[in-house]
Amino acid sequence: MNLEQLTATISDYIWSWPMIILLLGTHIFLTIRLRVPQRKIFTAIKLSFTKDKDSTGDVSQFSALATSLAATIGTGNIIGVATAVSLGGPGAVLWCWLTGIFGIATKYGEGLLAIKYRVKTSDGTMIGGPMYALERGLKMKWLAVLFCIFTAIAAFGIGNGVQANAISKNFAELFSDSSSVAALASSINSATGMALTPETFVSILVGIGLMALVGVVIIGGVKSIGRICSALVPFMAILYVMGCLYILSVNHQHLWDAICWIGSDAFSLKASVGGAAGAAIMVGARYGIARGLFSNESGLGSAPIVAAAAQTRNSVRQALVSSTGTFWDTVVVCAITGLVLVTSILAYPEIDFHDGGLLTKKAFGMIPYVGTPILTFGILTFAFSTILGWSYYGEKAMEYLGGKRIIKYYRIIWLIVCFMGCVLSLGVVWNIADIMNALMALPNLAALLLLSGVIARETRHYLWSGKLDEIDRTL
Repeated sequence: MNLEQLTATISDYIWSWPMIILLLGTHIFLTIRLRVPQRKIFTAIKLSFTKDKDSTGDVSQFSALATSLAATIGTGNIIGVATAVSLGGPGAVLWCWLTGIFGIATKYGEGLLAIKYRVKTSDGTMIGGPMYALERGLKMKWLAVLFCIFTAIAAFGIGNGVQANAISKNFAELFSDSSSVAALASSINSATGMALTPETFVSILVGIGLMALVGVVIIGGVKSIGRICSALVPFMAILYVMGCLYILSVNHQHLWDAICWIGSDAFSLKASVGGAAGAAIMVGARYGIARGLFSNESGLGSAPIVAAAAQTRNSVRQALVSSTGTFWDTVVVCAITGLVLVTSILAYPEIDFHDGGLLTKKAFGMIPYVGTPILTFGILTFAFSTILGWSYYGEKAMEYLGGKRIIKYYRIIWLIVCFMGCVLSLGVVWNIADIMNALMALPNLAALLLLSGVIARETRHYLWSGKLDEIDRTL
């Protein structure tokens, strides 16, 4: 067994039913204890676009949300849902969607604790996240340190290297067959004695360009990242959703059948989409729930790191804003993606749906002229925004471990990994990142469950007593 197989085995083991039950169980527990905060989703959406006057923080609530969404809405929303459908059947879409519905409560709790236990640093900036909830709320600094170690490692993988690799592969597919690129690569090989293929040449150029773009943004810290994400995230999400809605209009005659198939397959004991890829109820639930959790990051502990920097007058207002991240990511984007894929299965039964990537390309290929470019643009922008969002997560984890002096070195390493992700194969990195994601979720879930009384108390005071506009002078 080689390293990639070993790490894949460990990843599959960690992300098996115990982890899924723990995460989904936390979602359901918080939903019940907090009296179904999902009911306030429209209030939360309104607050996310409202500037909070007389509040403390570094960035607006919308900028914090946009940065969180930038890190959350990634290639997993496109390829991840397709993988869930190909491995778990159409029913996986419903399980993914239900995970998002219940996950809103967990994302709410994470945002509340982020504000409740954040601190102001020596230079006046706000910093917070699960590590501060663990340290200040539970007096478990050792667990806070472990969370930061896992977060920092995961950030380099799932938040950087694999995203850069996705960008590089897309550019290589677009330009490696170009005669001018081949001629330029050949000229460089003749002049230097190297043996660059056109694909490698494109990957190197993309790596250099991506390093420059990311470096320009992250050097300005959370305010710079927030400004870029506030502009990029709505644009890329709207364009992607519009493309999906067009496909659904083309496949409208299959839409009701797709909805019925998703609902029946979610609770079917019979195989659905051919052979080993077919889904009995347990398989469909596993892949749907796992992909939903992976997509919206509710319970992972990443989003509250940037939520802590938000300008807000009390913890519950930011908790509500944070909860909309899961709503947009899974309840909207993943659901629409799932419907696109399942209607495409019905429209084109000849496609081999064992391959999630092929399924996605075929679905978007139905849009004349612009379908493939929209998919490519979606993957590129989703991956780029994820690199920006996760750079902040990893940076704050490292700051907790080593202080502000370590940040500049961290940023340099971040850019180097960004370049390496463009030119190297990352199977092992994917697996290690999955493992680290699970390990960082465990301390965060401990904080959520053990501090659920604090979350409930704050919720009763501000939300259910109608005091959302009250200013918390302790913040």
